[in-house]
Amino acid sequence: MSHLYKLFRSLSSLSCERGLPASGVKRWNVKYSSKIGDLASYLISISSNEYSATKLRNLLGFRSTLTVEKYIEYIKESYLIFTLERFSFKAKQFLKAPKKVYSIDNGLKSAISQRINEEIGSSMENLVFIELKHRGLKENKEIFYLKLNNGEEVDFLIKEGTAIKQLIQVTYASGRDEIEKREIKALEKASALLDCRDLLCITWDYEDELKEDGKTIKFIPLWKWLLAK
Repeated sequence: MSHLYKLFRSLSSLSCERGLPASGVKRWNVKYSSKIGDLASYLISISSNEYSATKLRNLLGFRSTLTVEKYIEYIKESYLIFTLERFSFKAKQFLKAPKKVYSIDNGLKSAISQRINEEIGSSMENLVFIELKHRGLKENKEIFYLKLNNGEEVDFLIKEGTAIKQLIQVTYASGRDEIEKREIKALEKASALLDCRDLLCITWDYEDELKEDGKTIKFIPLWKWLLAK
């Protein structure tokens, strides 16, 4: 039994108080028990990034994409991860696009990836996602991510009914010069495309406003945003 599977089994047992049995793996009658642990650990380690079931199948040696997709659903049932869909008005693009994965806790990601310095930005993004959920927003109903045709990405798109309420970027920056131009351009392009004027950039420790082309981007430190409920 691999240490990754032991991690998954122990974490699954923590979910009993939420209505899940102590041995989720046994309940689901998982055929390849070690692989579901490998998959859980890998997905946690890449929190805040895109994934596709096909690539995971090849990377982790699964026999079928269907098995990967089924195992991901099991891991989600254990509240270890959440998946976020890419926003699109076109149903075909919506269904075919890669999803992003987020961990229930940044501590799990740090323990598995062991690359703390390299992961601060993605850990910030992961924390923002969890906080959005704590504020009552539902992933894939009110929270999405957005990727433009040129590949530029907006970390979070907040939807309210049929309207796009807010666009959010998350960046590990302590000064204006540390914020990449593509992150600002992505907000501006998405704003024009979706007719959304509430543009927010959550930073590490930088606060300001940028007014350009009739649009205002607010920059706010992560700690301040977390306190501003």
